[in-house]
Amino acid sequence: MAEDTRQDKRGGFCALTEHTNNGLARTSAVATGLGVNKCCSLFFFTDRPKLAENYTEDTWLKLRDAVGAIQNSTSIKYNLEELYQAVENLCSYKVSPTLYKQLRQVCEDHVRAQISQFREYPFFSLDNLSFLKRMNRCWQDHCRQTIMIRSIFLFLDRTYVLQNSLLPSIWDTGLELFRTHIVSDTVVQKRTVDGVLEQIELERNGETVDRSLLRSLLGMLSDLQVYKNSFEERFLVETNRLYAAEGQRLLQERDVPEYLHHVARRLEEENDRIVSYLDQSTQKPLITCVEKQLLGEHMTAILQKGLSTLLDENRVTELSLLYQLFSKVKGGLATLLQFWRDYIKSFGGEIVCTPEKDKDMVQDLLDFKDKMDNVAQCCFTRNEAFVNAMKEAFETFINRRPNKPAELIAKYVDSKLRAGNKEATEEELERILDKIMIIFRFIHGKDVFEAFYKKDLAKRLLVGKSASVDAEKSMLSKLKHECGAAFTSKLEGMFKDMELSKDIMIQFKQYMQNQSESSNIELTVNILTMGYWPSYTPMEVHLPSEMVKLQEVFKLFYLGKHSGRKLQWQPTLGHAVLKSEFKEGKKELQVSLFQTLVLLMFNEGEEFSMEDIRTGTGIEDGELRRTLQSLACGKARVLNKNPRGKDVEDGDRFNFNNDFKHKLFRIKINQIQMKETVEEQVSTTERVFQDRQYQIDAAVVRIMKMRKTLSHNLLVSELYNQLKFPVKPGDLKKRIESLIDRDYMERDKETPNQYHYVA
Repeated sequence: MAEDTRQDKRGGFCALTEHTNNGLARTSAVATGLGVNKCCSLFFFTDRPKLAENYTEDTWLKLRDAVGAIQNSTSIKYNLEELYQAVENLCSYKVSPTLYKQLRQVCEDHVRAQISQFREYPFFSLDNLSFLKRMNRCWQDHCRQTIMIRSIFLFLDRTYVLQNSLLPSIWDTGLELFRTHIVSDTVVQKRTVDGVLEQIELERNGETVDRSLLRSLLGMLSDLQVYKNSFEERFLVETNRLYAAEGQRLLQERDVPEYLHHVARRLEEENDRIVSYLDQSTQKPLITCVEKQLLGEHMTAILQKGLSTLLDENRVTELSLLYQLFSKVKGGLATLLQFWRDYIKSFGGEIVCTPEKDKDMVQDLLDFKDKMDNVAQCCFTRNEAFVNAMKEAFETFINRRPNKPAELIAKYVDSKLRAGNKEATEEELERILDKIMIIFRFIHGKDVFEAFYKKDLAKRLLVGKSASVDAEKSMLSKLKHECGAAFTSKLEGMFKDMELSKDIMIQFKQYMQNQSESSNIELTVNILTMGYWPSYTPMEVHLPSEMVKLQEVFKLFYLGKHSGRKLQWQPTLGHAVLKSEFKEGKKELQVSLFQTLVLLMFNEGEEFSMEDIRTGTGIEDGELRRTLQSLACGKARVLNKNPRGKDVEDGDRFNFNNDFKHKLFRIKINQIQMKETVEEQVSTTERVFQDRQYQIDAAVVRIMKMRKTLSHNLLVSELYNQLKFPVKPGDLKKRIESLIDRDYMERDKETPNQYHYVA
């Protein structure tokens, strides 16, 4: 009875054991009814079920067979889900450490066995490409196998391995084993790297290679963390050697444009290799290596050999490429900048310092500036350093030859603003003037420009040869903006004189209408303020009595309105319109005052010698010869010269050409403009120099008056800051000595290098 009672207390359940397919014992409880009891009580086990005997060993054998099947590429006998469940069961019963070690050992044994295929004959004698293919196949198989093995042992990987940080994952274990037993083998690694380098060299030489093979093998080295030490270092050494030799050879064989395109192509190819199969970490050292060997080592040679040619021929594409390539190399742009500056100084200096090119100097300078601006903008991406270097170079070379560029720029402006210039519309003329102002800014001796510009402006205004008043005032405005109001005050005064003269002539005509004696000569006078206009040498000529009388009338009229002023007539600037009669009919001749005096003599006689004309007109010899040449040897020959010839000699005789014919009614007979003589140029330059002396004197006195006492060096330094034109130290010293002589200042008795202002 006691036993039965104990049996009831054990729970009213009996345990039934059954074995599942995977060998794990699973227990189930089945309730048994007791006839005397109406209710039943349920109790649960407190102990974990135990594994069946030999379960661990049997399960491992099954898993090992599956791993072997994967490694040998045969079919697996068991369901993968069943294998996964078996691993999970083993891990649940603390078998994980043993299972991990067993799996690693099986994998290691298999990988170790693979090395034989790369060492033994006939595999050892394979050519490099076949060797690489076999290596790649081995690596691909290993990766595939490792992935499948990990999928079966995933539970182990995600529990036991994850909880033990010192243990590598199944995938990392696979990599480690392959690295240790295959890739770290000296022979295998050397042949693999040799083969890859050989394929890359073949591709660099233009042959087609299997890029996917290279990508896979280099990816293998990267995954195995031996890429840098085993491959990259050798690869960069070989690249360095290849491009060092190639750079030396091609720079001698090819011209610079071709070489630059080759370098750009090489860089593009290497970047493509990085994208296709090289590791990204190789990009920087590889590109740096190529740039150094093809560009960095040859920068000076490239620029010496080809920059001048590229700039001379305006090779915009190649210059852009040159800038792009040099911007990638350390010190490249600085070197290019220096050569660019030197080229501008050299080329521009040749334009400025070659007297034979004076005729076209300004146009050449404008064209050269346009060309360099275009290069700086299109090729050098408006780099501020290059733009500033260009300005500095222009300023340097244009002032190597003092005064002449300023003079020629003034004459160039005159040619553009003179009437009859049909080269440009108003808009184009404005653009030309803007370009001229850019060149003008570079000139140090702007007072030389002012002197010649004023002389030419006077001619345009007085002879009515100005193409456009608007263009003249536009140029004046540009000069005022550039140099200040003081620079243009005299030029503005010239325009004011011309406007006032028009008003005076209106009043004079009204005055003449009220006179009892009328004149058949219509007189126009321009009243010029002497301080504004260039100085003209007075010349006494023999005017006809009618002209002299009319001059006196005007003088009386003008001085009556402006007492205290003095009029000085300038016949060299006068011009007239003569009515003439030829066999063909009546004509009007538009001539200078000197031509007028010569032609009027033929109203008194048929023929005159040169001496007769000189005596009758009083014109200076050189001016008379040019006047007679214009009348007897030019296109409109209203006089005949005997003997015939282009030049006028002392014994020549002249008579009126009654047979003169011309299709126009009013004919302009141009005076033979003798090109500005050396004496006139020297005279203008001397006037500028004299003005400079006055300015230096005034600056010295102004400084000394303010400072009272000053050393020579400080005085010279102050003068350089104040003066707006170039001056030599020797010239300053002469002016200081002159002021000391004139008692404006004195030397210190104890320190001769010290000056004192004398009040």
